[in-house]
Amino acid sequence: MGQVEFIEVTKRYGDATAGAVTGIDLVVEDHEFLVLLGPSGCGKSTLLKLVAGLEDITSGEIWIDGRMVNYEKPADRDVAMVFQNYALYPHMTVYENVAFPLRMTGVAKEETRQRVLAAASSLGLDPYLERRPEHLSGGQRQRVALARSIVRRPSVFLMDEPLSNLDAQLRVQTREELLRLHASLQTTTIYVTHDQVEAMTMGHRIAVMRSGVIQQVGPPQHVYDHPANTFVAAFLGSPRINLAAGRCESSPTGAIFAGPDFAVPLPPRLAAAARGAGDAAFGIRPENIALHLADPGGGAFPAKVSLVEPVGSDLYVNASTGSSSWTARAAARTPVTPGQQVWLVFDLEHAHLFGGDGAALT
Repeated sequence: MGQVEFIEVTKRYGDATAGAVTGIDLVVEDHEFLVLLGPSGCGKSTLLKLVAGLEDITSGEIWIDGRMVNYEKPADRDVAMVFQNYALYPHMTVYENVAFPLRMTGVAKEETRQRVLAAASSLGLDPYLERRPEHLSGGQRQRVALARSIVRRPSVFLMDEPLSNLDAQLRVQTREELLRLHASLQTTTIYVTHDQVEAMTMGHRIAVMRSGVIQQVGPPQHVYDHPANTFVAAFLGSPRINLAAGRCESSPTGAIFAGPDFAVPLPPRLAAAARGAGDAAFGIRPENIALHLADPGGGAFPAKVSLVEPVGSDLYVNASTGSSSWTARAAARTPVTPGQQVWLVFDLEHAHLFGGDGAALT
């Protein structure tokens, strides 16, 4: 069993009135790979340290494997933590680094050897066992840190931005290795990152955090498709979601959203949610805006192109309708240039509506 449960967990430092994390209620299921996602300073690493016992909680309870661990020493919690900076011993070989936690707990020499070799093999470290960290690449050092964690066979892995020091290609490679490792070991994993690509591709669920508070928890695609508020909507997605302020108003056919220089009829799903909302925000992602080089009719918005961003497989086009600016995703090599007039068509079935407090109305 490797279930981790947070019950009203709060951490404050010194005399601070605001908590680094506040009122966290969350259950990480046995075998689950949960990603804590959010910007720097949102409290995700603090939450990880509270589980590891590297920080004391101010209030609340943390349970691991059905026991409360608030007052247990880090060594007694049966968790292994992988840090951003690897934390390897420079004077030790790879073999010695990986074996270190087993030697510290008195595991027999032969069993230590077998477990080290098995961990090293699972991460492709066999050729490097006699090298010291200074003779390894960043990706190899990260794999040594992972091997040192898995050799302990803990109930829970805690990973604090383990890929942030790697270049783009190594991040992809190591991400794949981590997923294969989790599929093999099935160890409960709590993984901290600010990288939405890591979160979307790795997590069974993601918990989006802001200012010490969890904003939304769910499967990555569900959170992307049904954001709980404007913060979650804007944090997930690149380019970010288009958001425009305005008002929800009644119309003879149902309801409309009226922005500063545009108005869109709301489909039944949104019209029902908009009833009585007043001030609101309209959101639509770039992939749900179709860009046309000629007027297709049917309520398309004329817009002037201000920026074109080719990214290989796609083309991101920023265009303005008066004071409102929109980013649309178009096919690669679409013949469009800054200053050109285009027409935008919104797929309103995939639009979002948020109230004046930022919470989703749908």
